[in-house]
Amino acid sequence: MTVIKIAAFSDGNIGGNPAGVVLCEALPTPQEMQAVAAEVGFSETAFAAAEGDGKDWRVRYFSPESEVPFCGHATIALGAALAEKYGSGKYMLRLNDAEISVEGESRKGRYVAALQSPPTWSEVLNEAEINSTLSLFGYARSQLDNNILPARIHGGADHYVIALKSRDDLGSMTYDLESGRQFMRSRDLITVMFVWQEDEEAFHVRNAFASGGVIEDPATGAAAAAFSGYLRDINRLHKGKIYITQGEDMGIRSMITAEFDKKPGSSIRISGTTRKMD
Repeated sequence: MTVIKIAAFSDGNIGGNPAGVVLCEALPTPQEMQAVAAEVGFSETAFAAAEGDGKDWRVRYFSPESEVPFCGHATIALGAALAEKYGSGKYMLRLNDAEISVEGESRKGRYVAALQSPPTWSEVLNEAEINSTLSLFGYARSQLDNNILPARIHGGADHYVIALKSRDDLGSMTYDLESGRQFMRSRDLITVMFVWQEDEEAFHVRNAFASGGVIEDPATGAAAAAFSGYLRDINRLHKGKIYITQGEDMGIRSMITAEFDKKPGSSIRISGTTRKMD
């Protein structure tokens, strides 16, 4: 089984979130895919099998410890891998619980890709859940940015989002991995996303990913889609595009662009550059 290693949402020829991509005639068993994902050790590996004429693909995603319903950065990596092997264009992807698309193309010697996320939805967290989340990460209520209320957000997978007042507070994020794993799995969360807003369009984020056995994810396309839907549908941000910088505190700077229309709950376009890894 050949694993293609691609960093998605790279900042030119550096950074980005490493993902594994396996292109195959038929998907291996879940146990085999889980074992490969654990051996690769990246936050996610995407497994894709062609259906029909080669423009339709069945896709599943595995972290080192569990299957996840949707992974944005692995989908971007998959789009780059498909474009490199089969040519630039749009590919339809059938996931466990949704059908999405990804586009890939070569641009100035590098592959770029854009996905259309599953539908989005969001709901503001209650006080007890806010307090439990802050307690896990050691934050105080006074550190919250009340312009973006804590919420459960969805764009193919579930996340919590917590907005902070300062970049220093974002940089100080820390937590116990095992406690985080129990917290996230008991709530069916993929990540807990912390956000600092630089201006109307620019956001800096960190995503705790204990549910997948990883302290932090350097670029999270699924959370970016969910967060964009939340900004549009609850915070009424209608600018249509935001830019997300992630992974800086890990030394793995990643750049995500999210574009969306005004229709509540509609799909989000997530795009970024990729780089091939050895």
